[in-house]
Amino acid sequence: MVDIRGLAKSFNDHVVLDHIDLQLEKGSTTAVVGASGCGKTTLLRLIAGFETPDEGTITIDGSQVASAKRAVAPHRRRIGYVAQDGALFPHLTVGQNIAYGIRGEGRDKVRNRISELLETVSLNPSFADRRPDQLSGGQQQRVALARALARQPVLMLLDEPFSALDTGLRASTRKVVASLLADAGITSLLVTHDQEEALSIADQVAVMRDGRFTQVGSPQSVYRQPGDRFTAEFLGDSITLPCVVAAGFADCAIGRVAVRADDGPGTLLLRPEQLVAKVVSDSGELDGVGRVLAVEFLGHDVLLTIDPAGDVEPIIVRQNSLEPPSIDAKVRIEVVGNGVVFT
Repeated sequence: MVDIRGLAKSFNDHVVLDHIDLQLEKGSTTAVVGASGCGKTTLLRLIAGFETPDEGTITIDGSQVASAKRAVAPHRRRIGYVAQDGALFPHLTVGQNIAYGIRGEGRDKVRNRISELLETVSLNPSFADRRPDQLSGGQQQRVALARALARQPVLMLLDEPFSALDTGLRASTRKVVASLLADAGITSLLVTHDQEEALSIADQVAVMRDGRFTQVGSPQSVYRQPGDRFTAEFLGDSITLPCVVAAGFADCAIGRVAVRADDGPGTLLLRPEQLVAKVVSDSGELDGVGRVLAVEFLGHDVLLTIDPAGDVEPIIVRQNSLEPPSIDAKVRIEVVGNGVVFT
């Protein structure tokens, strides 16, 4: 539905996007995740038509809308855009903000359409008479989405739309927005620096670094099988241990771990939730046994800091908080699933 090929953009000889490719399936949600300044927002601005690419092409719904030589005007691209702070017009009511995206309709049809859109984003039609400063942050973002939906877009662009909200409101608002867009069958592209947000909301995740994608794939694949160490560490907590691979197993300080890698030395990467610390008795086998240095209670989970056997740094294990090992307990670490090895 969206096909981006060889897209490049520089500002004052600084390369912001370096010949990137990205494809979005119709009705899907793609999240582009990366640190501030890596090129995420520039990508959205190029797709929206606010900037012109130096090289490459952008095709939406079978029609090329941008290249270095030709660009379709933003208002002709059938794109909705939701900015970080909603960007509502403060001098207009909610209804007037939404009506801004409706063209060529009579007054009664516009009023009915505003009511429909407010209900679509789970707001009462009476909100139409309120001003933006009378709304909560989450309500403002829903109004911004309603205004974008009023244009009947084929593609929705969301630029850090939840970052200004507090933690609880951010989680609930993104669930509502994701559900609305999925129900409407609208292809969506979300830009965020929040790894959890990207993994939870998207069908496809694209990790960006210095204007390039390091990996594009399903949330599960980029998290569980990262292609490089940057991608692995950017998407979540990770544990790295020196290892030697032989016959499908990596030997390291915590024992033998199943991997899919060529034989030889390397660095084993595991996620904290893959590890389970089990208490052992002093009289048991002590090879591969470590000691609990700290226990951090997080509610559902605990973080255990463990000094493993061998000359390696302490590692962090995340596990269920019911009856966790105590400080100074001797534990053996078991691994769930396969590890990833980088050479």
